[in-house]
Amino acid sequence: MRPIDRRSFLQLTGAAGAAGLIRVPGLPSALRAAHAAEAPSAGSIIHGKRPEMIVHNAKLGVMETPLQALRESHFTPKEYLYNRTHFPVDGAGAWVATTDAPSRERVDQWEILVGGLVQRPKSLRIADLAGMPQVERRSVMQCAGNGRSYYWAEAKTPGSGWKHGGMGNLRWEGVPLRALLDGLELGPSEHVRFLTANGKDVPPVAGGADLVKSIPLAAPQLDDAILALKMNGEPIPLIHGGPVRLIVPGFYGNMNVKWVTDLMLMAEPTPSALMQKTYRMPHRQVQPGKFTTQDLTRQNSDPTYGFAIMSVVFAPLAGETVRGGNVPFRGVAWNDGVVPITEVRVSLDQGRTWRAAEIDEPDGPYAWHPWQLQASLPPGSHEVWVRAIDAWGRSQPIDGLTTWNPGGWDWHGVDRVSFQVA
Repeated sequence: MRPIDRRSFLQLTGAAGAAGLIRVPGLPSALRAAHAAEAPSAGSIIHGKRPEMIVHNAKLGVMETPLQALRESHFTPKEYLYNRTHFPVDGAGAWVATTDAPSRERVDQWEILVGGLVQRPKSLRIADLAGMPQVERRSVMQCAGNGRSYYWAEAKTPGSGWKHGGMGNLRWEGVPLRALLDGLELGPSEHVRFLTANGKDVPPVAGGADLVKSIPLAAPQLDDAILALKMNGEPIPLIHGGPVRLIVPGFYGNMNVKWVTDLMLMAEPTPSALMQKTYRMPHRQVQPGKFTTQDLTRQNSDPTYGFAIMSVVFAPLAGETVRGGNVPFRGVAWNDGVVPITEVRVSLDQGRTWRAAEIDEPDGPYAWHPWQLQASLPPGSHEVWVRAIDAWGRSQPIDGLTTWNPGGWDWHGVDRVSFQVA
């Protein structure tokens, strides 16, 4: 069949559409092809991003990394790192739409206010932070919606249809947060329970919710949190939060506030809707498609703080054909870093039996845990399943749909990949 481009479609519908009787064979696929041809590339949305990136929302600059690219680097390069922004990256937000570092002028003018329920509020400049002792953290950065599209087999949720590419493995450098707060001698109230962080981003619409996040001061991951100035050895790219980003290893990306302008010590979490009504997981299993975001409360749900334990297959990828004989399998696992990952199990018979994969020594408790295994397989169609287990016995559910929720957060079902052996 001759492909139907956009102009041909418009001519056809212009000639016959008024009668409401037009039928064009193959039209849906032709429309999809025309749309794909016209869709903006990642690099035209965010300067420096590779064209292979999968764009979910051009207006907000939401894009994920193809696994073919993600598996090629132990630490994810900035041009291949996923992005999730909560405001448009054009117009007034165009200043962040680049993987370049912030300008010297922007760095020099940046100010961070540290206050809240304290006796002595302070302000900091980037130069102040740069002059303090720096530490490195090696950790996974992951969108809380990573894997959301797999929930859609049960019921559709709002948000982008992420697969597994909404994550990366990164090196961050900056000032230890607890030491910073102690050193500033703020004189906090005895009622302080939360650290609340705000960034320079603004609501996408006038009167909309701002991305302000509160983290319990008792969270063990705050012991390793930093105010980061560098990512992968260079100044943090603007699109990823430069010149300064709050990094809480083991916590989902939305809690790692970009473009930090305010740090507040508070008795209660922020009332922002992006804390109270979204980015929340219900305590119990809910009915897909019936339970909504409006049903979420502080009493029946928790914010998406630390990662659920997860593992994915990097090789073979879905649909790939590999040589017969001794087939190599590899991938990565990670969790919230509180306790070690102790096992990665692999099944080649849809969960009837499992074998232990070899786990490489990770770069730290919050980083990727690479794993590998070899198995002899005959020619034909096969499916590999993988699940990780940590020292607390936490693991991935065989049926990931049991954690369906109205935001599509926290997918961590057993990864299943179909492939062919030649």
